[in-house]
Formats: sequence, C-alpha cells, structure tokens
Amino acid sequence: MEFAVKSGHPEKQRTACLALGVYESRRLTPDAEQFDRACGGYLSNLLRRGDLEGKPGQALLLFNIPGALAERVLLVGCGREREVDDRRFRQIAAHAATALNETGATDAVVYLADLPVKSRDLDWKIRRLVEAVEESQYRFDYLKSKKDAPRRPLRKMTINVPGRRDLPDSEQAVRKGVAIAGGVKLTKDLANMPPNLCTPTWLAEQAQALSREFPALQVSVLEEAEMAQLGMGALLAVSQGSAQPAKLIRLDYRQGAATQKPFVLIGKGVTFDSGGISLKPGDGMDEMKYDMCGAASVLGALRASAELRLPLNVIGLIPAVENMPGGQATRPGDIITSLSGQTVEILNTDAEGRLILCDALTYAERDEPAAVIDIATLTGACIVALGRHPHGLLSNHPPLAHALQTAAAASSDRVWELPLWDDYQEGLDSNFADIANVAGSRDGGAIMAACFLSRFAKKFHWAHLDIAGTAWKSGKAKGATGRPVPLLTQYLLDRAVEAGWDHDRAAH
Repeated sequence: MEFAVKSGHPEKQRTACLALGVYESRRLTPDAEQFDRACGGYLSNLLRRGDLEGKPGQALLLFNIPGALAERVLLVGCGREREVDDRRFRQIAAHAATALNETGATDAVVYLADLPVKSRDLDWKIRRLVEAVEESQYRFDYLKSKKDAPRRPLRKMTINVPGRRDLPDSEQAVRKGVAIAGGVKLTKDLANMPPNLCTPTWLAEQAQALSREFPALQVSVLEEAEMAQLGMGALLAVSQGSAQPAKLIRLDYRQGAATQKPFVLIGKGVTFDSGGISLKPGDGMDEMKYDMCGAASVLGALRASAELRLPLNVIGLIPAVENMPGGQATRPGDIITSLSGQTVEILNTDAEGRLILCDALTYAERDEPAAVIDIATLTGACIVALGRHPHGLLSNHPPLAHALQTAAAASSDRVWELPLWDDYQEGLDSNFADIANVAGSRDGGAIMAACFLSRFAKKFHWAHLDIAGTAWKSGKAKGATGRPVPLLTQYLLDRAVEAGWDHDRAAH
C-alpha cells in the first residue's frame, strides 16, 4: 500500500475515488461544501432528498458527478460534529477504509484529516488514517488453499492536508503510521500462526529473518544447554514437558550513543499453553496459541523502531517455550531455583508466564537498562478487572508508568494502571520456598502476578503490561490485534524526541 499527502481543492482531484465527509444531519464538511459549490450543488441536492443522513457507519458511493474530475465520490458519515472525539474519528477512519476497499478504486484522495478532533493535531489524524487503511486490508490467508483477497484492492491513498506548509510534517506522520502499521502486521502474522508451525525454534527463525531485513538489528539465540549453565531454572521448568526446545531470543538495536543506557522490552513467548499438568479446560484452548503475543509485539515494536531509524539503544528479550503436560513436565509442588537465586514453589503449572519472565528480568540486569518493560498475556484476571479495552499497567517507577500512559493517550492504545502495593506481597508467601508462583486465593490475580515479577525487577525501573484481554479477539472476528505495538513504538518515539531526534534527517 502506498501513502502520500498533498494540499489542493477537492474538485480538482483527478482520482479513481474522492472521499468526503458528511456530518449528521445531512451537513457537508467544509471540504465537501467546496466540492459541492464547484459541482452546482449536486451533493446538497442528494442530501436534501434523504440519500444519506451522515450518521457514523453510513457511506454513499456516487459516479459521474457533473463538473468533477474524480471518477467516484465516496460520502462518509461522520456523525455530529461536536461529538467527533478520538473514538469517533477512529471509527470514521476504519469505516472509510473499509468502504474504499469495496469501491473497486485502486487509488483515492481522502479529505478527512481536516475534521476537527478534540485535543488532536494533524499528525495524530494522519497516523490514524494510515493505520485504519492497513488494518482494513489485513488478511491472514497464508494457510488457505483459496485466498480471499478483494477483487481490486486500494493500492494508493493520498491524504489531503490544509496547506502546503503542512506537507513536511504530514509526510513524517505518514512515515510513522506506516512503520507502526508494519509492526502491527508482523505481530499479527506471528500470533495468528498455528502452534504446530509457530514453535520456539520457528519464532527464533523469524527474529533472524527480521535482522536480515533490517541490518541495524542483531539477533542471538540462547539454547537450553546455555540457559541451564546460566541457571535459568524457572524458564526451563516450563519447557521441560515439551518436545520443543526452549529458546531465549535476544535482539539488539544499537543506534543511540554508546553511553546511552538501553530500553529493554521483554515479551512472553509461550507458543502454546496447555496449562501443563494443571491442564486448562478444552473450550477455547485453541486460542492458547496467542500466549506468545507479548513476544510478537516485541518483534513488531523493534521492526517499527528500525524502520523509523530511531536514535536509541533497544534490546528485545523473548523467552520462548511451549507448556505441555509431558512425562518430564514440572508438577505442582515442585520447587525450582530461578536465575536470581530465589527459589519458587510451583503451585500451578498454568502460571508459567511469570516463570519465564522472571528469569528474563534477571537476565536483563546485565545490560544496566534505562527501563525494562515486559509484555505478557499473563492473567485472565486482568480481563475480569478491566475487560478487553485497556492493557493492565503496573510499575515500580511512577515516571515510567506516566511515560507509558502518555504514550498510550497519544497512540490511542490505552492502558489502565493497577496498584502494586507491598500489602499484596504476603499473598505469595510459601512454607517451603522463597516465593510461591501463585497466591493462595484468586483475589487480585493480575496484581499478584505482577507482584511476583516485581521481586525480580528491584535493580531497575520496570513496568509490566498485561495484555491478556487486548492481544487478540475471539468469536467471529478471531485473530490477533497487533497491540501493544502502537503503544510501545510511541513510547520509544517519545524517548527519541527527548534524545533530540531529527526525523527529517532520519527520513533520508
């Protein structure tokens, strides 16, 4: 898909499709009004006749409008002007993108970035339009014998901006949107792959393929023997019931100053989670292929960072395992020793994500990080607490939590912070080891999981994103969402700006 920006009058656009907005009730946006005047009131006559009300989700495709150079005109319902906020604009963008793909036009000029959105600038609107179009065209049909691609998909979208002086910044907004959309697509592709193909070994191969595409990324993989030598008893305890060997995948992106401390992203990479000996119920177990969405999002965020050439040092760590109930599997009641030296009593083998993450957190200490963020489909309890809209956020460093909240607001990839108080910690006490891997009750399950991880993150600034409710959708729309790649990329973009990033120079 190709994206461009331009500034010009709508009636002068020679394109296969021109997209214009209509507010409720039957009121043209300023750009649509200008087009209407040039075409002798053709649109306003249609609206008076009741052909389109302008409600969100409505669209009307028109052909052969007198005086217009465009082959088609797509009118997109925008709802009430005063109600166009973040959520409504994203809905408008998504609906316009879907409608454009169904027109049969291969190129389009879109006049929606001029819509006023409360507290949002042009950069934000352009990025949302780019991301919406890429989202509308996403298909995971690699494994289908017959592909279900649209007959004539949109191949180029030009976004109109108010004036020529807006063009340079708007081009950068497109670059950011394209990079984030590319990271989201990679994350979806990895997560949607079935677990018989997406194994820890395959995931490591995908990281190596990414490094070939972006030479700024360097990849190394620790094998089980090397992890055992280091003392990663918690991580290996999860994989020992599976025939698939565990991998610790490390990606280094070193484009910042040599003295700059790295930002570390750690992604939970359980390529299939049966629950182990604490076997999960059968219903919906196929969705446990998504237990590596944290790992996939780390690869997606690093891809976006490399494409944008961010002047940062970023490390991605992916502990990749399969959790199976084999003859060598870890049992409830076992006690293992983590890389940190802390012993853990395994009370539930389905609480495995925290075991692989705790060793990865300890491993991250050697890089003396500026901040560490782990991303994990960790607890069903987070879905009970927050539903499927925000990621759960917990942190031992308020400025880091605030930076992630700021990035979440800017990227429309929302988070909600939960408490990480010491009051919760005693729930993880064990009679036989330093710590139990689950609490004695189900109360505050998402918080208790983060409390466990916090014991391995005392030497650096750390945040935990629980994406159990946000990483994929169930039902008819089943599939990975690609979140939280927009949030993670925005967080890194913000750090790059703090470091004095010149995105104009980076573009060349």
